[in-house]
Amino acid sequence: MAIHGDPALDALMLPFADGELVRAPGAVFLRARAGASLAADEWPGLDCEAPFRPDAEALARAGFTVADEAVAAGIGSEDAGRPLVLLLPPRQRDEARALFAEALARAAPGAMVVASVANDAGAKSAEADFARIAGPVTTRSKHKCRVFWARAGQPGGDPALAAQWRGLDAPRPVAGGRFLSRPGVFAWDRIDAASALLAQHLPVDLAGRAADLGAGYGYLSAELLERSPGIVALDAYEADARALAMARHNLAGAASRAALAFHWHDVTAGVPGRYDVVVTNPPFHAPDGRERPDIGRAFIAAAAAALRPGGRLWLVANRHLPYEQALGAGFGEARLVAQQGGFKVVEAVKAAAGRGGSAR
Repeated sequence: MAIHGDPALDALMLPFADGELVRAPGAVFLRARAGASLAADEWPGLDCEAPFRPDAEALARAGFTVADEAVAAGIGSEDAGRPLVLLLPPRQRDEARALFAEALARAAPGAMVVASVANDAGAKSAEADFARIAGPVTTRSKHKCRVFWARAGQPGGDPALAAQWRGLDAPRPVAGGRFLSRPGVFAWDRIDAASALLAQHLPVDLAGRAADLGAGYGYLSAELLERSPGIVALDAYEADARALAMARHNLAGAASRAALAFHWHDVTAGVPGRYDVVVTNPPFHAPDGRERPDIGRAFIAAAAAALRPGGRLWLVANRHLPYEQALGAGFGEARLVAQQGGFKVVEAVKAAAGRGGSAR
């Protein structure tokens, strides 16, 4: 997927480009993203941590050192004593507060912690949250964003509150304790209504090797394994390393009845396996909130390429999303199974080689 304009990243780089702040070898960039304003030759020794797989891959292509899946998921080692910490905080407030606290904890005493947030993503409240635990901040506004910074350990901070905030995005039980999730994961504190609708219509006769594209914390995979005893193997593909870690935990109990595999993977690039069944509730927003129906179409194309002839795709999507052409191109037959609450459930069957398809 192409790198689009990133005003928050551009704003983050501005005080360094202007000489107001100084780059430091050995810095770490939390929730890092690649972009034209971030050049590897200007940031020697910068370590990048990006839980979103397309971001991690783009950073690696740009020449940066990128953390592995465990660190990106927040379950690997978190080193301290960094001479500089950069971060692009997420939208979810508990997750962002936890990240601010982590950034301060990982900075060496007196080291600068620098963050940038778009105005329409809550920049004012994010800056205020950071100041509560860091103390007085310096702020600049540019590109309809705020970039703000403070020194770790400076007077006026609140280390006790920062210690409390470190746990704000910790995994916790949801859905009556059936699943473990955490703030920032898609539909983190509930069972997503669209996914629940799809689960209600999954038939018991699905069998063979299955894939869940965009598995989140594992709800659809769990439902598929419970409802369809003929599934003998399941691969969960998820771009968010934090969500995939939850899926590993939530599906661990099913390992005795099916072969399970977990992939930190950008589904829009295609998937490597061959399957009899694919289930998916594809995303249709970019991480910055922009509507991106092309992501859903890419999921459908990936499913079509991965399914064996006669293989079955079960998909749920918002009713307004224009997926019919993609379904017709990749499948021999597609039928509308249900419509409810603004969502549609579709079953599509992969055509035999050389045969076209239709969606209805």
